[in-house]
Amino acid sequence: MPRFTIYTVAALFSLSLMISGLLLPFTVTAQEKGVHFEHTLSWADVKAKAKAENKYIFVDCFTTWCGPCRYMRTVIFPQEEAGTYFNDKFVSVEVQLDTTAKDNDHVKSWYADAHAIMTKYGINAYPTYLIFAPDGLVLHRIVGGSNSAGSFISLVQQAFDTTQQYYAKLRQFENGRRDSGFLRQLALLAYNAYDFSVGSKVAKVYLTSQPTLFTPAALELMNTCTMRSTDEYFGFFAKHASEIDKVIGADKAENKIRSIFLNEAMRQLPRPAIRKANWDSIQKGIAAYLPGQAQEITMRIKINYFNSWGDWPNFEKAIISYMKQFSQHMNDEELNSIAWSTFEHCADMTCVSEILDWSRQLKNSNTPMFMDTYANILYKLGKKDEAISLEQKALDMSQTNERPDYQATLDKMKAGQKTWN
Repeated sequence: MPRFTIYTVAALFSLSLMISGLLLPFTVTAQEKGVHFEHTLSWADVKAKAKAENKYIFVDCFTTWCGPCRYMRTVIFPQEEAGTYFNDKFVSVEVQLDTTAKDNDHVKSWYADAHAIMTKYGINAYPTYLIFAPDGLVLHRIVGGSNSAGSFISLVQQAFDTTQQYYAKLRQFENGRRDSGFLRQLALLAYNAYDFSVGSKVAKVYLTSQPTLFTPAALELMNTCTMRSTDEYFGFFAKHASEIDKVIGADKAENKIRSIFLNEAMRQLPRPAIRKANWDSIQKGIAAYLPGQAQEITMRIKINYFNSWGDWPNFEKAIISYMKQFSQHMNDEELNSIAWSTFEHCADMTCVSEILDWSRQLKNSNTPMFMDTYANILYKLGKKDEAISLEQKALDMSQTNERPDYQATLDKMKAGQKTWN
């Protein structure tokens, strides 16, 4: 018979204290291994501490809804490698740039300073990291996270290289430096740092100084600067598309304008439940810039629109109409995505039969994902043996981490079960 030890409440309490005492140093040590962020100081206190300790300031500008921000804060910054590098050199602080009902008193106490930092430095992408010298002078800016502590540290080290410091270069510009190579480099740095107002300003100075805009250097910078139809060089790309293509490559200008129309339409179109989209007006607006592509682009926007809102009857009509006229405009990735949406959601088997013809090129692509799509379409049409054979091929060619999904699909096919929702 096993023996049991009976503890009194007092004994259990004493034991818990002893265990807590043993675990506490380990817990504290684990917490201290990563980057130490100040959670009690104000912005003025942070700057004062950095100056007194002759340390740089590392500012993590984040929002609560930002996935990459959360990954950096929970995976990268707690690592010992990160702590070893940052804690010796920086006073580090996390600055939340959105507001929520769950914000604690410390976050609320930072509201004014957080807003001032966001406004002063034009922060519009997350995470953004700012690095200041011990005297409070801003030196560098990094946008986006990293998948390892080591690679992020490499980015931060640029703050100590005067030839790479973003804000040091910006101050040179503000002090009158205007040589052509410097201007172009700074404009590109600004756009890479999501400092768009500065990037636009510097790019304009550079482009104005060029004897011709039809050079690779000028056109590639304009391409970087042009993200919306309201941007300064959008009209230039549309008006001079054929000339631009001769310099930077076939269809580059048209594809630029096209991608902007596609992206903007999806942001600006109303929800179907609110009101119907004015497709004639959309096509007319596109035709003002790309008359030869206006119909095709508008029809592509329809497909994306109905797909995004789950309006499958209209999606089905839009995709059938588009593919009959413009199937050659879709690359394999786009075709695979459309074929999969059609397979999953179109109840009309005539529609599914048509996408079998459209996606036939995917069958021989030797890309497991594409082969899987084609196999599923075959299966939905009742061509079970052919579907199983192709799905097995996709499984055999897939990466190890992909195989469970392909195997599950194959098992369903063999069992005669649905592979769609």
